[in-house]
Amino acid sequence: MKGAKSKADSRKADSRLAVKKQTKKERNAAKDPNKPKRAPSAFFVFMEDFRTQYKEKHPGNKSVAVVGKAGGDKWKSLTDEEKAPYIAKAGKRKEEYERKMEAYNKKLAGGDDESDKSKSEVEEGSEEEEDDD
Repeated sequence: MKGAKSKADSRKADSRLAVKKQTKKERNAAKDPNKPKRAPSAFFVFMEDFRTQYKEKHPGNKSVAVVGKAGGDKWKSLTDEEKAPYIAKAGKRKEEYERKMEAYNKKLAGGDDESDKSKSEVEEGSEEEEDDD
């Protein structure tokens, strides 16, 4: 028979079915809420300003897609000189993000849950108690 499957072929199919895929909720649950958000690109910095301007001109518009489409068209029509301030802002935010990530990674590597400020306050508090004696 041409179309018949052997027992080995059916076992392979069963073993493939047995692998459970990770659901979206399970993937999101693994994220650390203390991890800093990524810095926005120059386009997203532009869109922050553009959304406010667009909503002032078109107060009745509730469609996110229309605002996004208009913003994308406007961004494409801007010259490099007009994009420069948004690129600069994005660069500053990226540097800030990188500093926050360094601090976050150091905190993870150290394994300490307490911040530096709380440690110094605890140390100062114990010194004051010793001075009272």
